[in-house]
Amino acid sequence: MNTSQTSFNHQKYQAFKPVNLVQRQWPDNVLHQAPQWCSVDLRDGNQALVQPLSVEQKMTLFKLLLEVGFKEIEVGFPSASQSDYDFVRELINGNHIPDDVTIAILTPAREAFIKRSFQALKGAGKALVHLYNSTSKVQREQVFKLDKAGITRIAVDAAKVIKHCAQVQPETQWRFQYSPESFTGTELDYAVEICNAVNDVWQPSVENPVILNLPSTVEMSMPNIYADQIEWFGKHITHRDGVIISVHTHNDRGSAIAAAEMALLAGAQRVEGTLLGNGERTGNMDIITMAMNLYSQGIDPQLALANIQSISQKVSELIQIAIHPRHPYIGDLVFTAFSGSHQDAINKCMKNYQQGDKWEVAYLPIDPADLGRSYEEVIRINSQSGKGGVAYILEQALGIQIPRWLQIEFSQQVQAYAEKVAEEVSADKIVELFQQRYLVSSQNSQTDWQLSSYEITRQKDRLEQISVNISQSGKEKHFIGKGVGALDAFVQTLEQYFNLAITIVDYSEQAMGSGSDARAISFICLEVDGQSYTGVADHSDVLSASLSALLNALNAYFLIGSNDVVRDDVLKRTA
Repeated sequence: MNTSQTSFNHQKYQAFKPVNLVQRQWPDNVLHQAPQWCSVDLRDGNQALVQPLSVEQKMTLFKLLLEVGFKEIEVGFPSASQSDYDFVRELINGNHIPDDVTIAILTPAREAFIKRSFQALKGAGKALVHLYNSTSKVQREQVFKLDKAGITRIAVDAAKVIKHCAQVQPETQWRFQYSPESFTGTELDYAVEICNAVNDVWQPSVENPVILNLPSTVEMSMPNIYADQIEWFGKHITHRDGVIISVHTHNDRGSAIAAAEMALLAGAQRVEGTLLGNGERTGNMDIITMAMNLYSQGIDPQLALANIQSISQKVSELIQIAIHPRHPYIGDLVFTAFSGSHQDAINKCMKNYQQGDKWEVAYLPIDPADLGRSYEEVIRINSQSGKGGVAYILEQALGIQIPRWLQIEFSQQVQAYAEKVAEEVSADKIVELFQQRYLVSSQNSQTDWQLSSYEITRQKDRLEQISVNISQSGKEKHFIGKGVGALDAFVQTLEQYFNLAITIVDYSEQAMGSGSDARAISFICLEVDGQSYTGVADHSDVLSASLSALLNALNAYFLIGSNDVVRDDVLKRTA
């Protein structure tokens, strides 16, 4: 047996135990506002980089986070990193921290580390000290080899040191945060027990709340179970009015955003994460995506993300991690439709949308223009694309709306070209194909007729008489005909001359551009000898465009539709 098959063994894993939560409420709750955001890019994100940021790069990222609008920013782990220590000192000594922004630092539950952290924060206006220690069953038993009482004692002793250090530096407005690390692997009753023990030291109140951060340090369950854990915790923690429940979700199962959103439904008030989701292993919760999810539901995310493309690109360059083209909201392809049915639906919805309307466009959860994306990016063409996408490209590029019957015909030509080259077809190429096929006469065929001139005369019997000169291979032919309009008159005289049954099946015209230099474009579908042929032409004069389009449709018949006998007869009669 293949050894790789035998090592891939699901039986060594066990399902995460559900939470015994009676009458859970979070599934019926609805989000109405953004949470308190805390960026951990400079700490959790930075420690996960192959090449950690320099002090200068950290300053660049810090200023970007301020521009985005974060009011809480975890700036490092100064007790464990000299680079982080120096950066915190530069922030304070250089007066880089706005008055309404609180910087946070992370410290383990060790006295020496805590005291060095307070040294790093000396002189800060507002500071948040984030204390953590591992509480999960596997960490207690296999890493620290301590019982619950021993783990709780570590947390409580550290909380006391923090409280004392804050008292001797009263010039700073202090806030405290505690994280039972690996909360998701910690028994819920013990998580509440150790948090209550820390709170007994810090004595939280409504006026001076404590943040209890409940991280899924490793994502171990489906997000609904994490939401159950958060709701259970909120119902059992003491000092609830003086506690801000925070979440810090990782993406090991690919559900970090869903877990954070459901946690808010379950009572969490604060969310930690990073831009682009940078973080250990599969990463942290992506604040950009979660904030944009709220935005798409009509909720102000309280972050300035209008320049999301620029923001994301700057972060990507700093952390040296490329943005995936399918990354929600910011990837190059996330607002792109290649599928024909998708393109058709987008095209139709976009035509119905008016500025000021509520956004309801198929396949586009938000308006790409809100994020500085152009509509040209929405529809791109390959061999899987359809008529709606091709029509959209032409409308954006040429300002024309081709009729449905022409959409079908031309999209087949584009699809054939895409299959031939086996790659995406650019908008410029689609325009070129359209112009070559319909708007530029080849003038290579002996049966290619061109409009030279015309004159219209209104008759008393309400018929119109048309006098037309057309040319072929440098020779001119003069026609005079009558009909219920210029096109009808022209068709009748062409029928007589060529001895053909010609019927106008469909016709439309529209303007190309606006102003004094606007041109008209005409689309005609003719039925000749029982087969349909398309003609398109543009001209500064509407009737010239219509007559030329009719001739172009007839030229298509002579080129591809007539048999050799008819073609020979035409050549003889026009010689």
